Amino acid sequence: MDVRDKVVVVTGGADGIGAALCRRFARVGAAVVVVADRNGDGAAAVAAEIGGEAVTLDVSDGDATAAMAADIEARHGGIDLFCCNAGVGDGDPDRNSATSSPDAVWHRAWNVNVMAHVHAARAVIPGMAARGGGYILNTVSAAGLLSQIGGAVYSTTKHAAVGFAESLSITHGDQGIKVSILCPQGVDTAMLRAGGSGSPQSLDGVLTPDEVAESVIAGLAAEQFLILPHPEVLTYMQRKAADYDRWLGGMRRLRARVMAPAAS
Repeated sequence: MDVRDKVVVVTGGADGIGAALCRRFARVGAAVVVVADRNGDGAAAVAAEIGGEAVTLDVSDGDATAAMAADIEARHGGIDLFCCNAGVGDGDPDRNSATSSPDAVWHRAWNVNVMAHVHAARAVIPGMAARGGGYILNTVSAAGLLSQIGGAVYSTTKHAAVGFAESLSITHGDQGIKVSILCPQGVDTAMLRAGGSGSPQSLDGVLTPDEVAESVIAGLAAEQFLILPHPEVLTYMQRKAADYDRWLGGMRRLRARVMAPAAS
């Protein structure tokens, strides 16, 4: 996809990767960039900077997502690219227990990291199919392809997000609807900083949100399902598929290494 002259929506657009995507799409020449975020003031600030539109949106609210999409389609004739970028990440409260997060944390992550993608797809696919095509970009994480040490909730919901995106591509690809998933490792965002500089996802280097946005532009142009700003992720996926047990053993060794400072 060439983003020039397209109508684009980005959720979680007030900061981090989402804000970088909004800025990059505007620079490429998108016709309209809609910045959607629960933080309405933040969305408005980014929209004012790039000459876009701002929407205050809780992505876990399916009715609100449908209403937003209907309004944009009515005013602009359709949505060409919908970027489900909003996400939440909570570490395990007890780093020695993958079951330590309370149900409320699981429910919140499921609603934002998975169901928000379902809500968006329900809202935009009918219009895209009627117009003969469109594009959905879901920000997931390398954790959805591999795993995340100390983040059972995050890893599990991101795996589910990968599965849903695969289903979208398989079911709707012949309708001209393209799907990509963005799966970086460490990115310099508030979510990563909250996890500390020694987080395992930082081991292959931390990218800026702007660098991730550049990867997205290239991935959309190539219409790749997998957009991997950290190319090492593909190697890790191949190793995982080639010998699952060996990969799990390696992850346990990595966990022991990154947990060592916390244990001392």
